[in-house]
Amino acid sequence: MPSPSPSLGAQTRAVAARVLDAVIHQGRSLKAELGAALPQLADSRDRALVEAISFAALRRQARYRTALQRWLQKPPGRRDSELVALLLAGLAQIDALQMPAHAALSATVDAARVLGRAHQAGLVNAILRRAQREGLPPTDADAAWPEWLRRRIRHDWPEHAGTVFAEGLNPAPMWLRVNRRQVARDDYAARLARTGLEAATEPLLADALRLDTAVPVSALPGFAEGDVSIQDGSAQQVADALVLQPRARVLDACAAPGGKAAHLLEREPDLRLLALDVDAQRLAKVRGTLERLKLGRNAQTRQGDASDIPAWWDGEAFDAVLLDAPCSATGIVRRQPDVLLHRKAGDIATLTALQSRLLDALWPTLRPGGVLVYTTCSILDAENRAQVAAFLDRTAAAVVEPLPSDFGHAAGPGRQRLPGEQDMDGFFYARIRKTDEQKNFPASDNS
Repeated sequence: MPSPSPSLGAQTRAVAARVLDAVIHQGRSLKAELGAALPQLADSRDRALVEAISFAALRRQARYRTALQRWLQKPPGRRDSELVALLLAGLAQIDALQMPAHAALSATVDAARVLGRAHQAGLVNAILRRAQREGLPPTDADAAWPEWLRRRIRHDWPEHAGTVFAEGLNPAPMWLRVNRRQVARDDYAARLARTGLEAATEPLLADALRLDTAVPVSALPGFAEGDVSIQDGSAQQVADALVLQPRARVLDACAAPGGKAAHLLEREPDLRLLALDVDAQRLAKVRGTLERLKLGRNAQTRQGDASDIPAWWDGEAFDAVLLDAPCSATGIVRRQPDVLLHRKAGDIATLTALQSRLLDALWPTLRPGGVLVYTTCSILDAENRAQVAAFLDRTAAAVVEPLPSDFGHAAGPGRQRLPGEQDMDGFFYARIRKTDEQKNFPASDNS
């Protein structure tokens, strides 16, 4: 008698296992793998489940690896990476997602057969039943963070490190940015309520609404028409750091995917804004974002390396420059848990050198009296506090303008929000004014 066809639930778990295998064992991007895998599933509920399993398994991978090390009689072989990924997916369903054990267990065991591992289905069944029966062994919140990064965070934020590590285990809320040019925030919140979605406001943010549980964009009324966008609250605060006058000439130097440029234009549609990005595919997303929000005519987009000024600048100085610099992304681990897998200690020196080069290159494009806002989604001093302090030390006419405490903890010349504070991502902000006066630097002491 032929074997019964695998259930749709088994197919879904198999997709999740393949995503996890690619991310964990092949160094692939979670975002890219989900982008390729989810269209395989017709039902939005199955797509949401794959996403939830993938995020939960990555956030709590250290906990589940500890259990597997204790419970497997022998270490998995080189060809068993897909099996390990499936076990992680199964443990995530039982532990983090708190799914009914019978459903999670049955579908995950069947997924072993979908993956061509029928001979290991009994092992999957035994491990998951043990997890159901005994629970998972406890692990410290920092176990998922590589040692080099734990040391840096404890050094940079000794009083907050424990909270930073713990926040990395938690799912992030879904922040919305209401397009004030098309709809009032309270009116949009009422529209959400009529669809059964209750949204909260945040006093720090004029355009934001927060959903505690993420939903597909198709569930957001008016999304396709440009009434609303998805953007974390920390990223929305950039517009508050960069208050602009009508007709100001503005550069968004690393613009993709376009959320910050769009927010600036929603606030002040008469800006003369140039959205620049080095990556042509990512720049296409900027254009798509601006078109959806009906802002396409208000901005110019251009491909170019922001540090290669002659290649893209026409010589007309900008009133304001936004440099949302490439960084370690250590402030958004809740949203991108694979950062902890892929980021290496040596990356920080490379990133800080790039940030420094961008600051130095962009400064001459700013008019006297203009303002440069430097931001990152990092929580590391080397990329933030120290980076801006070094720039100020070496740059004539660069003067920091202090930001209020609404932007987070005092961090040298800037402000740092840590992950989870006000339910937002980790983010750094610094506002630098170009004065007409040259600084008087002290003479060097060669004694």
